[in-house]
Amino acid sequence: MRIVDTTLPEVKLIEPKIFSDGRGFFMESWNARTFADNDLDLHFVQDNHSRSAKGVLRGLHYQLKNPQGKLVRVTAGAVFDVAVDVRRSSAHFGRWVGYELSDANKRMLWVPPGFAHGFLYKCTQLYDASDDRGIRWNDPAIGIKWPLAGMTPQLSGKDADAPLLADAPVFA
Repeated sequence: MRIVDTTLPEVKLIEPKIFSDGRGFFMESWNARTFADNDLDLHFVQDNHSRSAKGVLRGLHYQLKNPQGKLVRVTAGAVFDVAVDVRRSSAHFGRWVGYELSDANKRMLWVPPGFAHGFLYKCTQLYDASDDRGIRWNDPAIGIKWPLAGMTPQLSGKDADAPLLADAPVFA
């Protein structure tokens, strides 16, 4: 497994080793020792799985009181996966990274606590609906270049009404 730095130092792109033959493939999607050796000593407490139709955009979500770290991977299809730094004290506040994660490339993304995000992920804290927060997916101050190719994304009411980063409660 190769753990790659991104332009946001705490966010990591994970490229597992794939062992393929005529039967299919095998890969480690999680190895506590490998992650700890890369300064990612994590304890997961919850697995989530979502399925979305083409054109659905989920996010940008985060929690303030019990922030979740999320290990994201895609088991079927592909997503453009984004992490946004929402820690006001960070030199990277409001910056984002995005990668295509797919069943073909088998890459994963580590999104640490303090970052807004969405999709299939493992969590380091249990979900608390009362602590759920969001940021507008198309906030011009963040400037995420979603690969929508002229499509209008399908959004939940909560995501459509999410505040701009400047108006959202964020980490100190």
